[in-house]
Amino acid sequence: MDLARPLEKDGKADRIRLLDFTSPPMRAFHLSWFAFLICFVAWFGIAPLMAVVRDDLKLTKTQVGNTVIASMAITIFARFLTGWLCDRFGPRRTYSVLLLLGSLPVMGIGFSHSYRSFLLFRLVIGLIGASFVITQYHTSAMFSSRVVGAANAITAGWGNLGGGVAQWLMPLLFGAIVGLGADKFLSWRLAMVVPGALMALTGIAYYRFTADTPNGRPFVPRLGGQAFWEAAADYRVWILFLLYGACFGVEITVDNIAALYFTDTFHLTLKLAGVVASLTGMMNLFARALGGMTGDWAGRQWGLRGRSLLLGVTLFAEGLAIMLFSRMREIEPAIGVFLVVGLLLCMACGVTFAIIPLVRPKAVGSVSGIVGAGGNVGAVLAAMLFKVEGISGATAFLILGGIVAFAALGVFLLRFRESECHKASTVIKGQVFAQVEVPAFEER
Repeated sequence: MDLARPLEKDGKADRIRLLDFTSPPMRAFHLSWFAFLICFVAWFGIAPLMAVVRDDLKLTKTQVGNTVIASMAITIFARFLTGWLCDRFGPRRTYSVLLLLGSLPVMGIGFSHSYRSFLLFRLVIGLIGASFVITQYHTSAMFSSRVVGAANAITAGWGNLGGGVAQWLMPLLFGAIVGLGADKFLSWRLAMVVPGALMALTGIAYYRFTADTPNGRPFVPRLGGQAFWEAAADYRVWILFLLYGACFGVEITVDNIAALYFTDTFHLTLKLAGVVASLTGMMNLFARALGGMTGDWAGRQWGLRGRSLLLGVTLFAEGLAIMLFSRMREIEPAIGVFLVVGLLLCMACGVTFAIIPLVRPKAVGSVSGIVGAGGNVGAVLAAMLFKVEGISGATAFLILGGIVAFAALGVFLLRFRESECHKASTVIKGQVFAQVEVPAFEER
C-alpha cells in the first residue's frame, strides 16, 4: 500500500500513518512533534536542577520565582510574533531558525554566575516556547480537515512530553556528570549543553527534511494582518485565551516548580523529585489526545456547545484536584492526586484545541497564536503565587486550584451561532481518530 499518497487535490493527507517517514505531511508530523519535544526539554531543563542552582547562586525564593516568570513571560510575545513569521517565511525556515538560535542561550546558561545573568538567560530561553505555534501551524498545513484535529492533538501532546522528560532526564545527566568526578555546581552547567546541542541538530534536520507545503510547491508568503485582526475582534477568542491559561498555563507552571515543591515539602532526593514531577508532563503521551477525542465526541453529540461545556467540566475538576493536592501531607496519596491533576490538565488542553479550529476557520493560525499566548499569561500569573515569601507552596496550590475552578465558569460566556454549529457538525462527521493508522494493522 502506498503510504505517501495524498488524498486531497492540494496534497493534504487525510490519514496519519505513524510508520510513514517519506511523505511530506508525515515528515512534517514527526519532525514537528520531535522538535517541539526537544524545545520543551530545553525550556524546562533547568527546572529539576533548581535546588542545586539555588544553592550555587544563593537565590532567594523571590528570585527563583522571578526566573520562572521570566522563562514564560517572553513566550507571550514570541507566540504572537511567530504566527506572523510563519505566514511571512513559512514554518520550515521559521522553525529551523528558532531551533538554531534558541540552542545558544540553552547551552550558554552555564555561564551564569549571578542572579541577574541567570535571569537574563532564562528570559531568552523562554523564546523557544513559541515552538508550539509553529508545530500547530505546520501540521494544520499538511493535513485535511478530516484529521487535522488529531494531528494537532498528537503533535502537541507528544511535544509537551518534553516537560516530563526534562524532569527525569536532566537529573540523570546531572548525576552522570557528578559520577565522572565533576563538582555539582559545574555539573548542572554541563548538563544543559545536551538539550542545547540536540536543538541545534534538530534545527539542521528540520531545514533539510521538511517542506512548507504538502505537495512540495514553494511557500507563498501571506502578507497583511487581516486574519489576525479578525481573530482579535472575536470576544470568544479572548475567553479561550483565559481558559487556556487555566490549563496549559498551570501545566507549565507545574513543570517549573514541581520538582522543587516535592524536594522542599516531602524531602525527596533530586532524582526522585524529578521522576515524580515528570508524571504530569508524561501524561501528554495520551491525555491531550484523549481530550481532543472526547471533545470531538461531545461535538458530535451536542455541537460546539457540547465541546465548550466539556471544557468547563474538565477545568472545574482540574481546579478541585489541585486544591486536594495542596492538602496532601504524605507522599503516596500526594503522587496519586498529582497524577489526576496531570490527567485533567492535559485533557483540558486537548479539549481547548478541539474548539479552536471551529471558532474562526479562516483564521486558525491567528486564533491558535492568541490562545497559545494565553497559556503563558496564565503561567506567569500562576508563578507569581509561588514567589511570594509569605505564602507556602501548599497554600499557593490551594489558591491556584480555586482560581482555576472559578475560571471554568467562563465557558458559559461562549456563544455560537447556528450557522457555525452546522459547519462544525459537517466537519466533525468526517473527523474521526480512527484515521490514525499504523500500517501493521492494515495488513490484518
